[in-house]
Amino acid sequence: MFISITIEIGETRRDIMIDSEQKISESLQVLFQSGKVPVMASPDYFRSMVNQRLVSAYKTFAEERVFDGDILSVVK
Repeated sequence: MFISITIEIGETRRDIMIDSEQKISESLQVLFQSGKVPVMASPDYFRSMVNQRLVSAYKTFAEERVFDGDILSVVK
């Protein structure tokens, strides 16, 4: 199932549509490679703004219960 979310890295915000069964880190790598987000060290965690909790970049969006409309912000 595809979901629409927003990825926030520093001042950069990107709305994306992504497969919920894909690992968060894999989708971020694709965004880096395509120049859609600034290149940086791969973050281990994001903050889900909808659920107000940390999510691991090494799990899938579905495993971390990230759904349509969520905003994932990089945790430094």
